[in-house]
Amino acid sequence: MTPVGSTGQPSRRAFTGLLAAGAGLIALSACTPETPAPSPAAADAPTGSPSAAATTQAPAVTPAAAATTTHPAPSPSSAAATQYSLTDPTSPWVVVNKHRPLNPQNYVPADLVQPAVRLAVSGEASLLNSTTAAAAEKMFGAAAAEGVIMALASGYRSYSTQVATYNGYVAGSGQAAADRASARPGFSEHQTGWSFDISDGGGACSFQPCFAEQPAAVWAKANAHKFGFVVRYPWMFHEITGYFYESWHLRYIGVEAATAMATGGIATLEEYFGLEAAPDYL
Repeated sequence: MTPVGSTGQPSRRAFTGLLAAGAGLIALSACTPETPAPSPAAADAPTGSPSAAATTQAPAVTPAAAATTTHPAPSPSSAAATQYSLTDPTSPWVVVNKHRPLNPQNYVPADLVQPAVRLAVSGEASLLNSTTAAAAEKMFGAAAAEGVIMALASGYRSYSTQVATYNGYVAGSGQAAADRASARPGFSEHQTGWSFDISDGGGACSFQPCFAEQPAAVWAKANAHKFGFVVRYPWMFHEITGYFYESWHLRYIGVEAATAMATGGIATLEEYFGLEAAPDYL
């Protein structure tokens, strides 16, 4: 899910070391910006006029027990009486990972809009689907009311952008390195319009491990579920999600589901929905 610059070389963030137990780990990154510049994805071009089409409800699915024994089984709120598909990209519960590509792979949300929030990007990267945009506006507003500055650092990313991004990584570093730094085309959660990256609006630690200590990330980790968001790639769950910790990457799944995950101690969508871990591509 990672744009790169015109040189085709990975940004510094793509290979930032995450130190654990004294050993350097190569960071698997879902959201690396296109260039080392403070405003990621700023070179993205718009992908057409956003429409106001509503998100389509999909067939029912009931979340299963957590995939590991270290967490209690999730218990979705009874208020979430309407269930959603885990495969339909128009569904707020669609799960996209290295085992689960989008279908169709060139999917484009029908209701892309630019949310009324602080923006650190322009073009297609400033867009979200209408449901996510509305929830983001509420969340950013609540953060601002508590004195926390939050900016949209990267939103929607088209299939064509991901093709260019991924191919640039392959050309510059080889496929193995590309798969550690960028999602393959059709496997990027950013393409759904249900996810986005945040910054503090000033570039402090943007897309770097140290962002986890910034007020925007601390506030989001504690409060995002109240607005329907989860931190999609949590700390030390890369063997399940396929990516190392990204404190900036938020994913909308709805208030009921996000709250159930928060209160039940469920860290990943894979565990919440009883899906297999996806550390690598099949």
